[in-house]
Amino acid sequence: MREIDEVSGDVVDAALGIHRDLGPGLLESVYEVLLAAKLQRMGYDVRRQSPVDIVHDGIRFEAAFRIDLLVDERLIVEIKSIERLMPVHSKQLLTYLRLTKQPVGLLINFAGATLREGIRRVVNDHRPLRVSASLRESPSSEPRD
Repeated sequence: MREIDEVSGDVVDAALGIHRDLGPGLLESVYEVLLAAKLQRMGYDVRRQSPVDIVHDGIRFEAAFRIDLLVDERLIVEIKSIERLMPVHSKQLLTYLRLTKQPVGLLINFAGATLREGIRRVVNDHRPLRVSASLRESPSSEPRD
């Protein structure tokens, strides 16, 4: 199995090649299909529009969101073709990483004149906080005057 840095590097190289050849201005779906095909030719397992279920508090939400590309079952690639990336786009990808327990994701915006400014690497370093039972209980305190 390839290291995650090698996988993400290959995805970036493939995206750069597509952007260099076609430029900005196409729909996200076009870049998604082309990037998936290019990665598959490179020997990667790539799933497009992979549905992800969420289970929270006993409630199951089927296909709560879809991952644009899932590369080798561990790298999430979120593709955009918008004027400018906003902080909410990175937060969206980070949420996908946390919910799927994946380590790394790439946010790639194909709309810029060059692709370099449109690539963000997002790392899931979330570790659920374990709260001890003593912190969950309200401490008894004397009434204040």
